[in-house]
Amino acid sequence: MKCRQTFRRAALASAGIAALLTAGAGFAQNAEPAAVPAEEADEVIQEVTIVGVRGSIARAVKLKRDAATVQDSISALELGMFPDDNVADSLSHITGVSISRTAGGEGQSVSVRGLGPEYTLSTFNGRILATDGAGRDFAYDVLPADVISGADVIKGAEAANTEGAIGGLINLRSASPFDKRGQQGILRVEGDYNQMSELDGRKFSGVYSNTFGGDKFGVLFGVVLEERDSRTDVAGNDGGWTRNADPTDESWLWGNAWGGSIDPNENGVLDPEEYGLIGPGQFRVGSILEKKKRTAYTAKFEWRPNEDFTLVVDGLKTKLDSPQVGYQQSFYPLYAPGRWSNMVIEDGIVTSFDMTNPDPEMRLNPELLNQTTFRVVDTDLYGVNAKWRVSDSLTLTGDVYKSTSSRKSGGQDSYVVLRMNQPNSASISLSGARVPNVDVNFDDGRDLATGLANGAFSDSDFNTHYFSLSGDNIEDEITGTTFAADWTVGRGWIESVEFGVSRTDRKKSRDLVNNSLTGGADYYSGNYAINVGDLGGGVVSQSFALPNFMDEVSSDFPRTFLAFDVPAYQAALAAYNGNARPGGGTYDYAAAAPVWNPLQSYRVSEETWSGFMQANLAGDRWSGNVGVRVVQTNTSSQAWDAKILNIIENGAFNYTAVYADPTSVTQDNEYTYWLPSANLSFSLTETLRLRLGAARTMARPSVETLAPTNTTESVSWGEFTQIYGGNADLKPYSADQVDVSLEWYFGPNSIFNFAAFRKHIENQITSSWEPGQDIGVPGYLFNISRPINGDYARVRGIEVGLQHFMDNGFGLRAQYTRNWSNSWVGGEERPLEGIAPSVYSLGLFYDRGPISVGMNADYTDGYVTAINVLGGGYNEVADDITWVTAHASYKVNDKINISLEGRNLLDEAQTYSINGNPLLSQGYYRYGRSMKLGLSYRF
Repeated sequence: MKCRQTFRRAALASAGIAALLTAGAGFAQNAEPAAVPAEEADEVIQEVTIVGVRGSIARAVKLKRDAATVQDSISALELGMFPDDNVADSLSHITGVSISRTAGGEGQSVSVRGLGPEYTLSTFNGRILATDGAGRDFAYDVLPADVISGADVIKGAEAANTEGAIGGLINLRSASPFDKRGQQGILRVEGDYNQMSELDGRKFSGVYSNTFGGDKFGVLFGVVLEERDSRTDVAGNDGGWTRNADPTDESWLWGNAWGGSIDPNENGVLDPEEYGLIGPGQFRVGSILEKKKRTAYTAKFEWRPNEDFTLVVDGLKTKLDSPQVGYQQSFYPLYAPGRWSNMVIEDGIVTSFDMTNPDPEMRLNPELLNQTTFRVVDTDLYGVNAKWRVSDSLTLTGDVYKSTSSRKSGGQDSYVVLRMNQPNSASISLSGARVPNVDVNFDDGRDLATGLANGAFSDSDFNTHYFSLSGDNIEDEITGTTFAADWTVGRGWIESVEFGVSRTDRKKSRDLVNNSLTGGADYYSGNYAINVGDLGGGVVSQSFALPNFMDEVSSDFPRTFLAFDVPAYQAALAAYNGNARPGGGTYDYAAAAPVWNPLQSYRVSEETWSGFMQANLAGDRWSGNVGVRVVQTNTSSQAWDAKILNIIENGAFNYTAVYADPTSVTQDNEYTYWLPSANLSFSLTETLRLRLGAARTMARPSVETLAPTNTTESVSWGEFTQIYGGNADLKPYSADQVDVSLEWYFGPNSIFNFAAFRKHIENQITSSWEPGQDIGVPGYLFNISRPINGDYARVRGIEVGLQHFMDNGFGLRAQYTRNWSNSWVGGEERPLEGIAPSVYSLGLFYDRGPISVGMNADYTDGYVTAINVLGGGYNEVADDITWVTAHASYKVNDKINISLEGRNLLDEAQTYSINGNPLLSQGYYRYGRSMKLGLSYRF
């Protein structure tokens, strides 16, 4: 309800801006040429150069109208200038598209028609982009919007298009020096400001293009240099909620109450009224500070010696350097007998309790958490494309490319905890405000919130505790070759025939470097903890408060931080070497150092051959195509396994697993898919077009799910779960889909469209949960989770879109998408993860003369992100969110333009919960509003 109200507020705000500008529109209305009849719209677009918002929309409408299947597009306002700073943000305005965001609120992953990123394929000029993540979905934050000229979201399917998408194929397009012949260029500088974090950023971008030799040779160069600081306030559970076993629920017979079943009446027996009782397990609250640097270089050389031949050599090189430091406070009130008292229970949830047990392991022991993420990503794409018209009836095309992405963060990410060691009593209560109320009073008279605010705590109040150092080294390399031909037939209904073959070779490796497998993360915890004051060097450096921190969350908890620097802490630990260690021996920092973890590392190679044939058809008032694509894929994967020999109990909720030496596991698989498709476009009238499409499509499993990795790291905090990453035998998703679209082009650059779609998906990948399994560890039963192919899923939906540009400069853009989905696994119906039931947006804009103003509100409904997190029917959901952006620009003259942009104007936070219950919060991410001022110069 909250997001629907904010969406209405955004719509009213947009309407208000439009109303205020009406007078300005009326001033210039008499000078506007008469409206162009719809049947002449294409001709006008070709003859008149239109820039700005109006030109961008005109190009997008023309691309949609000319497409052979259901498609939506976005285009740059002009060379080097995109409607939004991030391509993902621009895509979110398209009908049926929603995005997820990373730190700072920047768009990162894209979903089409509600289907998550794993169902979507991203290409750049038709070439598959390598990724720095464990999967195939492209992280759009590595790619500045300045390096592309447009993007097409292809929702239907054609045999001639690259396979690998069920939700949609997103093809990013780079500009050509022949888009506008002669010398063209633009320089742009920007500065931004985030209201929440009071941090600034800056960006410089430039694009230059020129054609020479009688327009036979063209070059284009682009550069982007960007620095941006951001802050994201975060909160959420840090390992899960506790839920008692439920003997009446087959999915939760063993529960996950690690310290023993929550026992309000303290009789030591799980009573029927305590079946499935839920209570807080672990939670944290804090803020992530990010310093992002992004560089990108593009180049394109295009040779057109005659009308029959074109040779293009192009390249893209980007680098994203975005280290994050998170200062957080962590609380672990896990239940154990005698640890909780005065429990209050509401609707099967323990909403309040006290912790007064004097045992040091039974009290709350608040913790300082410093979490860092070292993300440096290098992404390259280089290719050569040639097109040769051999004769009037035959055209040949060849393309060769190589795409790489690398991320080197092994052992450089940290999750380091200092634990308070002073006797205390505490009260915890759930408020429904995303963070529980926390009240901690120490026996010496200090309390946690006031003491942090007044600097009353120092190094000696803390012990060393959890010391996790980790990180991925990921390499992704894709080489592709395509040869295709277009043969003009011109007989009967057959206009032309396209056919071709392509080969794609992908090699992806992940090396996890951490100190969990060796027990190094717990080397300084439990009985081996060191008083931080004994380390010397002032590890705990300062007390600080962040501006506007969590001011939208009404619960009562400490809002001041104590900071400590991880490198300084590491140096202090190393300097403590040689001191006696309880139980014998001396401390040795090398025993806690990160090492290669084979259990979660892998090598996956994937070779794909595909061939297609497509007949392009045309008749009186209709056109279409029919074809088939054949795909043959060979996969080979390598991972490692190691059996648990023994489990050492270090204390409450603190265990160390002892492993046997790892052994290599290799798996191979191959599969062949036939993917037929057919599309029909029928002009009912000059302005009304009907499209029909039917196809079989496929999407390959995420790369990491093809490797038989596994982890039992949860043993360290007392959760005995073995999680398998995947296996090479997982089948790709496949879908039989039908599309119907009716498009009414009722004016120049104006369209109303209605579409319906249906997808029957087979082999969707989900996860199994097998509790109480014997994996060969004496005295312990484990829960097992593994990715599996489900039976099938169904997705049905409708899309409605409206886009209208009026003669007086005002325009409207609105879209609505509604999905109905469900899936079956083992005959049991489940929600299909990652599908938003509805997505809609509203945009109002004014573009006339030197002034351009606009506002967009994009709404994404809540959706299931993970199923059965606490047993059957207890699903994690991303709650609904409305994202509002606005822009205003003024064209000073033909060369200089000034712009102002605002993002997240409603200051919305992305929240996660179990079944939408705010008492069972899973996550909270607040990005704050941000503003950007830009100046561009054309030459």
